[in-house]
Amino acid sequence: MAAVRNEGDTCRSAITFHSGSLRNGRHYVACFGFSVAGQQESTCEANGSIYYVGEWYFLDSDHCTQCECTAEGSLCARTECTSLPAACIHVSHYPTDCCPRCEKIGCEYRGVVYELGQNFQPSECEQCTCDSDGIARCLVADCAPPPCVNPVYQPGKIPFCPNCYVDASRTQVIPAGDPIWVDSCTKCRCHDGQDAGYWEGNRLATCSRLRNCKPEHVKGLNK
Repeated sequence: MAAVRNEGDTCRSAITFHSGSLRNGRHYVACFGFSVAGQQESTCEANGSIYYVGEWYFLDSDHCTQCECTAEGSLCARTECTSLPAACIHVSHYPTDCCPRCEKIGCEYRGVVYELGQNFQPSECEQCTCDSDGIARCLVADCAPPPCVNPVYQPGKIPFCPNCYVDASRTQVIPAGDPIWVDSCTKCRCHDGQDAGYWEGNRLATCSRLRNCKPEHVKGLNK
């Protein structure tokens, strides 16, 4: 039921509108909230300001809390944040926002981001799908072990081999690329016939040995 403004009541805020032409028409004043004559009006004080009953405001000290001024005082409630999508992989927090924002949804697998529903093959033996919950689920085929040490997998490609064993004993590992002196008499190299830092193929290095040489241990080798 709407309140009735009587003579003597003080209007706090009003707008004027016209009916008919501006010259001959009538004008009316719509009053939004008023103080009843002879009665003490309830107010709320917050943020260094005065608020009247029925007014809403946010706290300056906590912009996530909204309050309503009532005759009994301020009634406040904190903003409830909705749950972020399960597939959210990038969340941002802005100083002016009450709730975190989800900037990106998808699946992150081995450092690569995939779209929801996307099928991908991180290696020759894996077939994966980015599910709606943000989890990449993969099927692994029975594949032969990669022909190298510490293979580097790239989507849809044969694994690259950055290292290899010095010999069949597999007690020493050297990096691919430039020749490595494994001792004072033996020089080895991981390669596939090309001057590439990465190579494919044999797990064992190609080595050459100096004649009539007594080997000494070389520091810094991986065993």
